[in-house]
Amino acid sequence: MTDPWQAPDASVPLPGGEFSAPVSPYQNAPHHSGDAGRGWAPPPKPGLIPLRPIGFGTLLGASFQVLRRNPKATFGSGLIVQAVIMLVTVVIMGLVTLWALDRIDSAPFDQRDAVTAGSVLAGALSAIVPIALSVIASALLQAVIVVEVARATLGEKLRLGTLWRRAATRLWPLTLWTLLLTVALLLGVAVIAGVVVLLVSVGDVAGIVAGVLVGVFGGLLLAAASAFLYTKTSAVPSLIVLEKLGVRASVIRSWSLTRGYFWRTLGVLLLVGLIVQVISQIVTLPVSLLFGVGTMLVDPTGALAEQSSILSVILSLIIAIPVAAVAAVVQSAAVALVYLDLRMRKEGLDLELARFVESAAQGGDVPDPYLLPAVSGTGRQAA
Repeated sequence: MTDPWQAPDASVPLPGGEFSAPVSPYQNAPHHSGDAGRGWAPPPKPGLIPLRPIGFGTLLGASFQVLRRNPKATFGSGLIVQAVIMLVTVVIMGLVTLWALDRIDSAPFDQRDAVTAGSVLAGALSAIVPIALSVIASALLQAVIVVEVARATLGEKLRLGTLWRRAATRLWPLTLWTLLLTVALLLGVAVIAGVVVLLVSVGDVAGIVAGVLVGVFGGLLLAAASAFLYTKTSAVPSLIVLEKLGVRASVIRSWSLTRGYFWRTLGVLLLVGLIVQVISQIVTLPVSLLFGVGTMLVDPTGALAEQSSILSVILSLIIAIPVAAVAAVVQSAAVALVYLDLRMRKEGLDLELARFVESAAQGGDVPDPYLLPAVSGTGRQAA
């Protein structure tokens, strides 16, 4: 008589009285390996930022980290650009001012008004050169920092000369865009100022009150419109440089990228700008106060006023150039990082960047990930 009961893991009798080996209940269980087996792993961070949509704090920190990660290329570029802009501006405006004052002083009394008007016009026209230079130089620096942020995100560290050569290929479209922004802002200011002058010139109380109201509310309206347009077109420089788009196509695409992320983008750009301005004031204000107090103590009678003025200009440039360089680099980096964040959230750019880094590490020949079209079906939609 046989016992029909067997232990669950007992050997199973086969025909002929043979027995099979015991089978583990986990033998046929699926085996998981890799990341899933090890639990959650953070997204890769080959360079400046983790390859995932950028958090608010990370974005702010990375804007300043650009300077620390590659200071020779970033701060060096900012220093060169700001030094050229400020030195050329000081030299041109200083020479024109001295010429105008000398011309006014030497003019006959009956011609002094006409000479003064001509000198003022000459001074205004001479400002065109520094403004044009500032537009071109600012566009170049913006392009340089966009390239640096894009390549630093992939773990690359380019030299100053390499950055400038890559940025120079997109200089003129970016210069055109910067010029359009400058002209639009100047036209807005000119229109408001013209209306205010026209109302005030009427001479009565009502005209003056109307002029003041137009100036105040017109200025607020211009500021709001500028903030709106700047935010909606904040990705244009990055699109021109990284995606090789024209100005019109870049504006349209930037408008689309910022849809759903307007307030976040505006908040980041405003906060970075505010931090930069506060730091600039903290650095420059004490030095200015110390110089003023020192001048009064050393030269209380004003006998060395001319020498003090020259020294003041030189000291101001020594302080202003590096401060302006840091400010320009940080703000340009913030704009580039906002662009990357928008594409990661809406188009899944982080996945493309991760694939690029992995393929490049294996020696593969992969195209520039920033030129790839939007990934359909994998992008993250705005909330």
